[in-house]
Formats: sequence, C-alpha cells, structure tokens
Amino acid sequence: MPSALPIADPAPPDGLLPASVAVAAGERGFGVYLHVPFCRVRCGYCDFNTYTADELRGAKRADYASQAMAEVAFASAVLAHAGLPDRPVSTVFFGGGTPTLLPASDLAAMLGAVRDTWGLAPDAEITTESNPDSVDADYLLALKAAGFTRVSFGMQSAVPHVLATLDRTHDPKRVPVVVRWARDAGLDVSLDLIYNTPGESIDDWRTSLESAIAMEPDHVSAYSLIVEEGTKLARQVRRGEIAAPDDDLAAEQYELADRMLAEAGYGWYEVSNWARDDAHRSRHNLGYWRGHDWWGIGPGAHSHVGGVRWWNVKHPAAYADRILAGVSPAAGRETLDDETRRVEQVLLETRIRDGLPTARLTPEGRTAVAGLIADGLVNAEAALRGQIVLTLRGRLLADAAVRALLG
Repeated sequence: MPSALPIADPAPPDGLLPASVAVAAGERGFGVYLHVPFCRVRCGYCDFNTYTADELRGAKRADYASQAMAEVAFASAVLAHAGLPDRPVSTVFFGGGTPTLLPASDLAAMLGAVRDTWGLAPDAEITTESNPDSVDADYLLALKAAGFTRVSFGMQSAVPHVLATLDRTHDPKRVPVVVRWARDAGLDVSLDLIYNTPGESIDDWRTSLESAIAMEPDHVSAYSLIVEEGTKLARQVRRGEIAAPDDDLAAEQYELADRMLAEAGYGWYEVSNWARDDAHRSRHNLGYWRGHDWWGIGPGAHSHVGGVRWWNVKHPAAYADRILAGVSPAAGRETLDDETRRVEQVLLETRIRDGLPTARLTPEGRTAVAGLIADGLVNAEAALRGQIVLTLRGRLLADAAVRALLG
C-alpha cells in the first residue's frame, strides 16, 4: 500500500486559510493538480497513492469526476474567503494512478470545472499522465477537443525484461504508436523513463534512450529507481530475489542520458528533466520547484498556498465521505515559517537550470560556494552572475551540494 501521510497539525473541517496567504499572491502562479488514484495493476516499485479495483472498498470510479468537481467548488470558496486575488489557472496536471483509465468525458468534465471556476490563462498548459495501453487515437482526439495541450506517457523502458522487473504491463512496441496518435491529435508529448532498474545493463538503458529519442518527444523525464519501503520490489530486494540498484551504475546511466539527450537537442532544465526548448519545459512542475501556489484535488493530493501546505485523506472511500459531507478532505496541514521556506527554496531551486540566487544563501552558504566551484559541483561563470547552477557532476551530487549551501 502507499506510504503514510506526514504527521502535522489537524486540518480545520471548513478548510479556511489564514489571511497571510494573500500576501504577494499576485506575484505567484496558480496551478491545479487533479489526482486520479486508479490503476489496473500495482507496479512492484510504486508507492504512489493508487488503488486497483479490489482495493477500493466501496469507492467507485464512476463517481470520481463529480467528487473532484465538488472539491473544485470547495477550493474556490476557501480561496475567495482568504482574500486571494482572482488569478486564472496557468497549469493543470492530471496525475495518478492512471488518469486515462477514466473516460475522456470525465477528464473533460473535471477540466471544465476548473475552467468555469477560475478561468484558464490564454496559454495554459493542460497535461495528463497516461499509460501507453490506456488510450487509443479517439481518446487522444477527445482530450485535445476538451482543451488538453500535453500528454505524458509512462514509457519507463523499451526493454521487455526491464519492464517485467518493474511489473509494467504495456508492450514497448505500442509506445511509438500512441506517440504518433498524440501528435496527430495536436498534443505535445513527454516520455517518462526509469533507469537503474535491477538487471538493467548500460546497453539496455542506451536502447531505451535511443527508442525515446527516435520518437522525437517534446520533453523527457528520467528518474533513478528508488526502492521504497512497503513495496513489492522492496520485499524482493530484502529476500535476495532481486539485486538492489547500483549507485555507480545509476551515475553512469545518468551521464549517458544527459549526453545522448543533449546530442539530440534536448537541454536539461531540472536534474531529472530535459526539454526540446524552453517552451516545452513542464511549467506545472516548475511551479512546484519555484514555490508557487497550487491546489491538489483528490485522495492524498497535496496543496500549497502562500506558505500553508496540506494534504487530503488517502483512501478514495474516505475522500468521498468528506466530499459528500461538505467538509474539507484535508487530513493535516502545516504553516511554513520563513526559515523552512528559505531552506526549501535552496533545496528546490538549486535543482533547476535557472539556478538559485546567491542572495538567498546565508553568509555560511555563500562561503561554501568557492569550495563547490573548486570541487566541480557549481558553475563558476553562473556564480559570478549571482546564480548557483549545478554542473553535471553537481547534478549527480546534488544532495551534497545542497547540504553545503545550507551550511
């Protein structure tokens, strides 16, 4: 089952926010995340808040869109009560789970609720995640007609034995087909990859990269596999049935990805993300990394508005009960103090290519910059311009760089 929620303060049943969240709100973007917590099968490595049919305990997929739309209305009332200015939504992201297990009409209805409630910016980025075996050409055309601009396919690997280790069920030969359908529908395409899967050789990883690049996506994400406690994969590793991921191989695979993607015209803009150009970066994710505001809709979804962070109850049945009762579905929340917000800025903005202004560092952190440059972790030219930008070596050792910058 998915990992536990954080421990924090109780969330008030009315969901009301302090007036402080309205301070400087006009300087922050506003995004909406809609979590669709359904999957056909549970992948062995996954600890996301997702549920297969036999785990729903009375919750129904068919009811979910209306519940999410009810939370949109609840969110609108809470934000208005806090005195936040009217801000059109700049990004909408449907994640999961597998959002495209729902009918396209359900996703369209949820997006319509967001549009009718807050309005969408003229250039709004509207994304849904999708498994390659959960859509066809007509479904993708319906998404485009509803206003979606982007689809992110969970490719993970092009190598069958790697997909088998991950418990991924799609045929890798289907990925180029669905990418073509998405292109024909007029959607931008992102491909998600996972590297350092046990048993995946450097040649296997090269094959996956070559396959992804050949499809000419607009965006590529590549994440190193993490063995999360409580997952099937963690149990397999603990029993010795599968070897643990190899950190040295992970570094080699990351360097290969960065080199091959750069040669194909993709630039990194965050440690695990590359785009064909700046226009195709994931603006929704950039909002997270830059500390903007977002409301997370759905079971287990996290939200952040003006330094207040909260998260919803996890199970779809518990979520439905709260929504039907007209009370906040939040399970807990926390108000971030200035120091916590500064630390998180250092942690997150260091990861993006645009960099972290050195003005946000303490004197101890600024003192550490020279050593990080000497160690080849921070770009010297960018530092002279007042920005902390990681080198390739720095991206591989980002945690160590951040620890030094935080003093």
